[in-house]
Amino acid sequence: MRGSDERTGSLFSYVDLEARVRRDHPLRVIREIVNAALVDMDGDFAVLYPPGLGRPSIAPERLLRAMLLQAFYGIRSESQLMERMEFDLLFRWFVGLGVDEPAWDHSSFTKNRDRLLEGEIAAKFLRAVLAQPRVKRLLSSDHFSVDGTLIEAWASIKSFRRKDGDDNGPDGAGRNAERGFPKEKRSNDTHQSTSDPQARLYKKGDGQPAKLCYMGHALMENRHGLAVDGGITQATGTGERDAASPCWTAGRRGDASHWAPTRPTMYASSSRTCASARSRRTSPSTAI
Repeated sequence: MRGSDERTGSLFSYVDLEARVRRDHPLRVIREIVNAALVDMDGDFAVLYPPGLGRPSIAPERLLRAMLLQAFYGIRSESQLMERMEFDLLFRWFVGLGVDEPAWDHSSFTKNRDRLLEGEIAAKFLRAVLAQPRVKRLLSSDHFSVDGTLIEAWASIKSFRRKDGDDNGPDGAGRNAERGFPKEKRSNDTHQSTSDPQARLYKKGDGQPAKLCYMGHALMENRHGLAVDGGITQATGTGERDAASPCWTAGRRGDASHWAPTRPTMYASSSRTCASARSRRTSPSTAI
């Protein structure tokens, strides 16, 4: 018998969101670990959001869960994330929104980001996750890797001007005028971005274009491929070596460790870097 195509919909729903998520969904385990880590961070949130001051904000726990979903599913923007939050029951269940609760505006991320960065919530959240029993038993200090990548700065190459201001033309074309550099030698010693002074002109290898960027670093536990630490430095010729030492210290939990670059990089290109590793009872595995 043919079923009817009802288009009016039901006025009330009596199904819990918990019943809409299958029992073996990977997000179930992740949600349990994340919620336990967020409970341990309650004191940090209380400092950033003092009670009795202003109107209640979006719970920072929900913001962090939503940002995890954005990373897991490769959602390109926060506005698209909140658009999906409106209709995706899986997203609502993971974040903690009920079926009847409206999703918050995407501008809430912008308003709370500075506060969360000031409190170093991202680093504390990573440490809290790594301290959970389910995650901690997967970690090993026997062998780990440090690697870096370039993170392009949000600054135009046209903003890269001489520090002494000699390249400001008198034609009144404005600071966003087209510029060419065929006969001009540009260096971080003589030039600087006017919109992002901390960004540096850098390239990873020969034949690649130089860009205004920063350098990101990640410490990976090699047994299960888990990221256990990270950081951002200026893109300099010694940025990778300078960032490696704090990562070694963070990665050591046993009596001895072995550190290896994931490929021939500048992390182990200095004898001083190798000596620094050995002074921390860590054996560097350098590329030949």
